[in-house]
Amino acid sequence: MGTGASETDKLAFGVLIRNGRVIDGTGNPWFHGDVLLSGDRVARVAPAGQLDPKFAREVVDASGHVVCPGFIDIQSHSLLPFFTDGHSLSKVTQGVTTEIMGEGWTPAPFGGRIESPLAGYVAVSNEDLEQARSWTRFSNWLDDFARRGISVNFGSFLGGATAREYIKAWEIGDPSADELETLQRVVAEAMEDGAFGVATALIYPPGSYATDPELIAICAVIQRYGGVYVTHMRSEADTFLEELSETIDLARQTGVALELYH
Repeated sequence: MGTGASETDKLAFGVLIRNGRVIDGTGNPWFHGDVLLSGDRVARVAPAGQLDPKFAREVVDASGHVVCPGFIDIQSHSLLPFFTDGHSLSKVTQGVTTEIMGEGWTPAPFGGRIESPLAGYVAVSNEDLEQARSWTRFSNWLDDFARRGISVNFGSFLGGATAREYIKAWEIGDPSADELETLQRVVAEAMEDGAFGVATALIYPPGSYATDPELIAICAVIQRYGGVYVTHMRSEADTFLEELSETIDLARQTGVALELYH
């Protein structure tokens, strides 16, 4: 590289994206700039023309294009594409580089009173269905998908309906004391395995059968692990304000971080 190279030059053995319309994610207006990538990190962001391309392994002319951090789909339903080829092409071509799954349902953990880990996913092969039956821990699913080579970053909440089905199947009714204890264990194990929290969809069964004490028990565990409770509330129409008030009260009672879908 020669003597006298600047610190920027020393980092430049990567990809230099030149003269793009840079949107840096801070909320500031875009600007014409250069972005230097070193390995898997953004090493420099500078006004256009200030980063010397001569040491770059690859130079990309981004004139007329937007350069920005990858978008995050915080409510992804890409399970089937992940099973098939893992490319998530429809997301990647729109700039999505991270997908967060788990609204209402997840294929793991499988066990308890859950009859099938992939009920309704008729396009999934029998081989994958049998593999999913081995996902008795939340981490089994994430680890399996990581080995498949998914093309985007991904993570997940534990589906609230999955937790409910684990202890009650599709039955309506209050959980027993033993069932509540099992529920909290399942949530705790999922949190330890990397779940971001629990995501409920209280407008659809069997998630809609969840009782308030059940939700309090779930949120108490999430709070203990520093996670997030995200919910599709019981109503987004006639009783929206009442449901919003109850949801906020749930967060206040348990101290859990709260996020609303939709």
